[in-house]
Amino acid sequence: MEFRLEMVTVPVADVKRAVEFYVERLGFRVERDVHVDESHRFVELIPPGSSCSIALTSGYIDARPGAMQGIQLNVDDVDAARALLFERGVAVSEVQEYPWGRFCFFSDIDGNG
Repeated sequence: MEFRLEMVTVPVADVKRAVEFYVERLGFRVERDVHVDESHRFVELIPPGSSCSIALTSGYIDARPGAMQGIQLNVDDVDAARALLFERGVAVSEVQEYPWGRFCFFSDIDGNG
């Protein structure tokens, strides 16, 4: 039996605004965007190089926008990734070093970190 993590739902206040952030600033691509009705929307986004996607939804989950913390995007060069995010207007931290690796941190427009 395999258990594959293939999608994580990220709670946001405004799906349209969040899609703009993830696509324009982070470079994610839209895999699907489904408007079921006025109160239900599902947008699947895929980070470059990832097989796991995120879902931005309205009307499906009961979670406070910004409640998702600890999402980790792995990159080969954290300095280059930080520079790219900074150039695209993302409020990203300086690179920090820990015994288990080097990291930089940012949040989306709703505070998901």
